Amino acid sequence: MAQEKNMAAATGIPRSMIAFRTLVALLLAAHGWARMLAGAVEPFGGFLDAQGFPVGILIAWAITLLEIVGTILMIVGSRLIPYLCVCYAFIYSMGILMVHAGEGWFVVGLGRNGMEYSVLLIGCLLMIGYSHAGPDLRAKIGLGGKKLTGKDTDN
Repeated sequence: MAQEKNMAAATGIPRSMIAFRTLVALLLAAHGWARMLAGAVEPFGGFLDAQGFPVGILIAWAITLLEIVGTILMIVGSRLIPYLCVCYAFIYSMGILMVHAGEGWFVVGLGRNGMEYSVLLIGCLLMIGYSHAGPDLRAKIGLGGKKLTGKDTDN
């Protein structure tokens, strides 16, 4: 707890955002671990090959390992968090385009395998990435260079 408080104080990231980041990282890690442990990386690579991607198996392994290793970096508070979040958002956006959009909006209930969960993850990832990008990085990408205050005045 003291280490978490020191991390929050040192980075300026509120503890609630650290907890939220950790939760999202664990959800993403579940994707990679489940795919790897279930032996589903090769079928995923085959799917990517069938969609016209060259070396689908390498892409499938890269995504799987990113979901495992990158989430550890997110949990420990790596400076790579903004970049990881953009990578994950891109991956899940491609998932929407290639699979989920054709299934509709809902994941369960009124539909099956829709895009609502992916959209939620992408929104969470972009929020986490933005909140962990320093003022210099935000200024470089045109999102404003002021320091985040944690108040609802950072419009």
